[in-house]
Amino acid sequence: MFLAGCRQDMHDQPKFVPQRGTDFYADGRSARPQVENTVARTQLHENAYFYTGMQNGKEGDALPFPATMQVLEKGQERYNVYCTPCHSRVGNGAGMIVDRGYHPAGNFHTARLVAAPLGHFFNVITNGYGAMPEYAAQVSVEDRWAIAAYIRALQLSQNAKQADVASGEHVQPLSDIEKAEGFNEGFAEDWSLPGTANYGTPDKQGFVLPGNGSAPSNGAPESKAAPAAPKAAPAAPAK
Repeated sequence: MFLAGCRQDMHDQPKFVPQRGTDFYADGRSARPQVENTVARTQLHENAYFYTGMQNGKEGDALPFPATMQVLEKGQERYNVYCTPCHSRVGNGAGMIVDRGYHPAGNFHTARLVAAPLGHFFNVITNGYGAMPEYAAQVSVEDRWAIAAYIRALQLSQNAKQADVASGEHVQPLSDIEKAEGFNEGFAEDWSLPGTANYGTPDKQGFVLPGNGSAPSNGAPESKAAPAAPKAAPAAPAK
């Protein structure tokens, strides 16, 4: 009674096994040719500007999405992770690894980079520039645009005027913030920007190691001679 429903119908179903031939089609292939212009999922990239930052062969100067506070905060977070070691938190190109003698980084506050379009920063993050490697594998497309937006905010912050603040917004002097937050004296003073960065190799002759003030030696340090092995005790006479 129970075995009456056990048949092989579902096992012997007419189906195509991948990468196997068939007599059903004239060409003998079970896998059918793709429809013309077929694009794999996640690879459409219909908005070319979003993925390249280029418009009519030139770098564009617009974000492909609204510049909300959430976008700027995301850009700041990604910038602090990937960009500050070379470009510093304020974008003046004086990051910590530059201070250690590596290639100078770009200063975002120079006239050339202030005038650069947002697509330029997106392109540099994507493809690298000079001594800077590409970060396409580490930073997503959306986050690259967010970083570009935050770089623009950094540039505007260094040349802002009270007239730029929206009507009705309270402007608090830096000196008041300095006192209220208990910052060190001189926190609110202006800081100077270095000259335009170059991508030459640092001069090792005049390089001084940070911390100890001593220049690196040209050769490997001399190793001390190992102490002589103790003499073996004389063998006992055979009985």
